[in-house]
Amino acid sequence: MLHLWQAMADYRPDPKILELGADFYDAVEPAKFPRSIPRFLNERWAERIGLDGTDWEAHFCRFEPLPDNLPQPLALRYHGHQFRSYNPEIGDGRGFLFAQLRDEGGRLLDLGTKGSGQTPYSRFGDGRLTLKGGVREVLATEMLEALGVNTSKTFALFETGEELVRSDEPSPTRSSVLTRLGHGHIRIGTFQRLAFFEQPDNIAKLVRYCLEHLYGEDPSAGAHRLFELIAGATARLAASYLAAGFVHGVLNSDNIAITGESFDYGPWRFTPYWDDAFTAAYFDETGLYAFGRQPEAIHWDLAQLAGCLALVAEAPPLADQLRSWSELFEAALIEAMLKRLGVVPAARDDDRHLVATLIKALQSKAAGIDWLFFDWRGGRDPGVDAYPCEEFRDLAQLLDGRDNPAARSHPYWSDETPCSMHIEEVEGIWAAIAAGDDWTPFNAKIAAIRRMGAAMSAT
Repeated sequence: MLHLWQAMADYRPDPKILELGADFYDAVEPAKFPRSIPRFLNERWAERIGLDGTDWEAHFCRFEPLPDNLPQPLALRYHGHQFRSYNPEIGDGRGFLFAQLRDEGGRLLDLGTKGSGQTPYSRFGDGRLTLKGGVREVLATEMLEALGVNTSKTFALFETGEELVRSDEPSPTRSSVLTRLGHGHIRIGTFQRLAFFEQPDNIAKLVRYCLEHLYGEDPSAGAHRLFELIAGATARLAASYLAAGFVHGVLNSDNIAITGESFDYGPWRFTPYWDDAFTAAYFDETGLYAFGRQPEAIHWDLAQLAGCLALVAEAPPLADQLRSWSELFEAALIEAMLKRLGVVPAARDDDRHLVATLIKALQSKAAGIDWLFFDWRGGRDPGVDAYPCEEFRDLAQLLDGRDNPAARSHPYWSDETPCSMHIEEVEGIWAAIAAGDDWTPFNAKIAAIRRMGAAMSAT
């Protein structure tokens, strides 16, 4: 294999996690699976990180170490609030950090897993992932990436030949193992665990690690600077969820990455209409993580981080930064909504008024989220016959003079319907796989999503 790796000159291994030491992780062994059937291989991201031409099965199903990288997988330690209840018994329970490397821009990226076997934090779980769960995560990450959300990327999905028993889907069901590519797996819950055990020295060490390796900043800049960066990143994350019409479903503090990158998709959904009460998880009985409450949930998680950092930094500045988060979120929401609409930013007050009117039009439910952004892309007015409501007349008036043809230059914007990813589409894709092992709808949807992503990137 040496000649193959020598040819992969863009592969830049850099296992920086080892700098933190054994207080932050446990070495584990990957599960041994009876089969290894590739179902999704992310060739375009493999090329960007120098892993094109790799032996996918060896490294992303058997998890043989990558050259000059982690010699053994590491299950990361963390705690977290789950639906506002603190849980000190969690950690990487069915996944691990497999490798770290740099992308073409120098960012430190993690290759982590889901469904790769039991760890010390599996509790009573089997450490496995259903194939349906793997398919759903591929669809979520591809759609969010196309819509411009800062998300982890599904790197590989293998079907693994085991029969799993689950309470929330027909059993036995097919199994899989997934590898995700992400900008770090340090979570708010990572800091919470260190605060729980009263380890300020390790919190300070983790602050330095995050500043230097995840944000490219001076590691001595301190906790206040790190919190400022995380506040901005999480504000952009919350705003992007709303602009995408996305509901993550489980915004627990262990699911909020320090980089503000969205990851770990379980009961996610896209809401067809702008419905603040729309939930993704059947077990979210109070609507804690409903569509419109996601900014509140992320802000609450950020407050837990502030409490942890108060062990190594003065609390009043952290409180001030936390209070200013709503302003960061508003600015991020304006930017995200204009970006999806394909309108060039103008004066701040004008943009604020435009986005408020746009949201009011969406809240009328006279048009679905996908349709509105599709029809009005680049500031075009589809006409009063299509949108006769008063809210849309106001929107058309505010868009007058802000036409941006470049934002709709891709042929996608002349299609009959927009690309979407609603629950009935997801279930239809899975039904074809479950009933006849037909992956045609799955592959067709990935191609359609990527075509929309190319159209979205045009400005």
